[in-house]
Amino acid sequence: MSNTDNNENPAGKPLSIEELAALRRKEIEKKLHPEISKEVLPDTATEEIPGTGADEIISGSITVDNIPEEPIEPDAPLNIPEVPETISVSNEPVQRIDIPKIIETDIRLVETGIYIDTPPVTKKIVLDEPVEEPDIFIEADTANIEEEITSTENADYSVSAPLPAESKLVTDFDAHLFSSGTFYKVYDKFGAQVTTESGIAGVRFTTWAPNAESISVIGEFNGWAEGTNVMKRVHESGLWSVFIGGLKEGDTYKFSITSKVDGVLRRKIDPYAFRSEHRPKNACVIHDINKYEWKDSKYIETRGSNELSFKESPINIYELHLGSWKRNYNNTDFPNEWGYLSYSQLAHEIVDYVKRMGYTHIELMPVMEHPLDISWGYQVTHYYAPTSRFGTPDDFMYFVDHCHQNNIGVILDWVPAHFPADDHALAFYDGKQIYGYESYKKGFHKDWNTYVFDYSRPQVWNFLISSALFWIEKYHIDGLRVDAVASMLYLDYSRDQGEWEPNIHGGRENLEAVEFLKHLNNTIHEYYPNALMIAEESTSWPGVSHSVAEGGLGFDMKWNMGWMNDILLYFSKDPIHRKFHQGKITFSLWYAFSENFVLPVSHDEVVHGKKSLLEKMPGDNWQKFANLRLFLGFMTGHPGKKLNFMTTDIAQYNEWNSETGLEWELIEKVELNRKLNTFTEDLNRIYKNSPALYEADFGSEGFQWIDFSDALNSVLSFYRISKDKEQILLFTFNMTPTVRDEYTFGVPKAGYWKEIFNSDAEIYGGSGIGNMGGKDSEPVKSKNWDNSIKLTLPPLAVNIFEWVPPDINAEIEPGIANVEDYYVDTDTAGGG
Repeated sequence: MSNTDNNENPAGKPLSIEELAALRRKEIEKKLHPEISKEVLPDTATEEIPGTGADEIISGSITVDNIPEEPIEPDAPLNIPEVPETISVSNEPVQRIDIPKIIETDIRLVETGIYIDTPPVTKKIVLDEPVEEPDIFIEADTANIEEEITSTENADYSVSAPLPAESKLVTDFDAHLFSSGTFYKVYDKFGAQVTTESGIAGVRFTTWAPNAESISVIGEFNGWAEGTNVMKRVHESGLWSVFIGGLKEGDTYKFSITSKVDGVLRRKIDPYAFRSEHRPKNACVIHDINKYEWKDSKYIETRGSNELSFKESPINIYELHLGSWKRNYNNTDFPNEWGYLSYSQLAHEIVDYVKRMGYTHIELMPVMEHPLDISWGYQVTHYYAPTSRFGTPDDFMYFVDHCHQNNIGVILDWVPAHFPADDHALAFYDGKQIYGYESYKKGFHKDWNTYVFDYSRPQVWNFLISSALFWIEKYHIDGLRVDAVASMLYLDYSRDQGEWEPNIHGGRENLEAVEFLKHLNNTIHEYYPNALMIAEESTSWPGVSHSVAEGGLGFDMKWNMGWMNDILLYFSKDPIHRKFHQGKITFSLWYAFSENFVLPVSHDEVVHGKKSLLEKMPGDNWQKFANLRLFLGFMTGHPGKKLNFMTTDIAQYNEWNSETGLEWELIEKVELNRKLNTFTEDLNRIYKNSPALYEADFGSEGFQWIDFSDALNSVLSFYRISKDKEQILLFTFNMTPTVRDEYTFGVPKAGYWKEIFNSDAEIYGGSGIGNMGGKDSEPVKSKNWDNSIKLTLPPLAVNIFEWVPPDINAEIEPGIANVEDYYVDTDTAGGG
């Protein structure tokens, strides 16, 4: 890549593709003109000169003057010869030449996708001046060079030339896209790219550091010595690059950056590295990201061709933290002092469990590399590298692959809101805060001791949007849950008066972050229409899950934090007091369809003194479990997709501790915990196989209150209906430990209502009170309904009834509802 003259590109104005091509033609014409010494070739030479456009055979004396002297017209078509797969014309290997600006035997200039052949030359060529731009790359067949090639000045850099189809060198057009924030596949060029240049296997390194005076690649391969492998500034936007032959996968490296701002030398990670060392070490590790052989093509094909959108598909997410899901301190297959399981071990154990439990997706708390364990992964240093705690990048690919082969979607937590202040990472990368805002009031989160990304910089857009695409493309991830969106949207987030800067209109909205999020979501959906983008947004910002065209932020779904806070508050109340708080549990239905909501019961609710979900429930041990079953039943019936943290379905008594494994012994040794686990499994099966519970989650047509007004008895009822109106499910809730006999409910259909689920069943740890498998309706009006049924409401219980159409009513024999007999579990790919 070359810097264009100011008169050709005033003020660094972004160029179109056509303008770039015209400039490159001019530059190539300059490089092929009179600097070359006019030595005469042997009189015996009789060759057709390739690439000159000459059709005739040239005999006799040939000079370099045969290269066309006429200026190349900007609009004239280039005579571009066909490029063979290899440029070498002999059996000898192509070697790297450490001399600048030379023209050799059968060479080919490789610039910005333009290839020009020169005549065969076998004599020494001396250049009058050194190369001004080290990004001109030459491919040479050195086997036919007869004499030493020299230059008038010593070179201080290496020259090499990748083949066009394999090139990892950033072109002018790439740099133009990067500077405008639209180089979305930057991971194909930046970082440490394992490649071959001029027949030499090695690695091309590229990074962005506009305020650097010099950059060296350092590592074990050169004794961590600065100045040995020096990068060259290859574009005025601050891009630096170098190819180093002989390096291989597994070699460690860092960038040694001397800043022209303060003259300080900083040893930094590669922001685009694909792998990192295990903490406390923090060097980057060279890794070929493209060699893993995926086996999930059937899943990917199904996901891509699924006629049902996520809106009409079951999404039941199991949120988990890989480091504390399970530990084994005697792990001979993956020995480590922390008891971690490997990605491969986790893949098999998690898939077996999640598949048995009937979840459709897993959501992983951040797997991107991070130095601090207790950050749970939310203080990311490597946005393109999975953590090395559990293995290599290929091992994590296997994890995702195995999930997909078992029809389990994988969602990752992703953190574009802030980055840690660790000296070795992004902070003050080249002496200035190029990744974050320079203003302290705008750029620092005092709560987390982290920096805020500068959403006004196109290069930061590139870094983050490319990271999001990277996980979806390279790791086949089904979606991203974007963390801490509220902190991005508001300039005064967790800041007191005087601690924040208003926007240009005097408001508190971060207008740059708003535009970034819109662009992020549009870009992801342009490349991967079926990828899920989920926002953790805790305020009432309008239109978070509405399309950008409709004035929204463009997310697919949003966590319903209001529902979560209200329902947890309600269920924490003693049942005798719940009649005073009925509004807490019904209020969410006033706004349930204003966004595409996920109902989250996440890790945040079971830490920092908030108690485990089980311990939030009032009463004795039996009542705690009954309340927890009731809670989960209400969550399942409520419109919205579902998310539960990994401690929920084993009913852990203690808060989640990221430093230890889950208390799996509870479901092995404690009866109520084991029965709660069975309850969750059966409830998940009901959800997964009942279109009424997911097809119309985001529209009022799928939900109808039966009665929400009986606060005195703390009784609620509603029905859910499928899109085709064929399935109708009636939910009844008794929020007290008092049994309600002969309780009358209006129903929308006359006929038999089969009891398909009862949280008070003995198999779940309940008292066994129920309705003998179902009830017939009566033509007795109740409230606004022409028909009604009389039911027994067990204590602290949810009951689910399904309407049976009259034409098959004769086949139904009342009895104890058996979930497993009634529903056949079918593994589907879900709506990912």
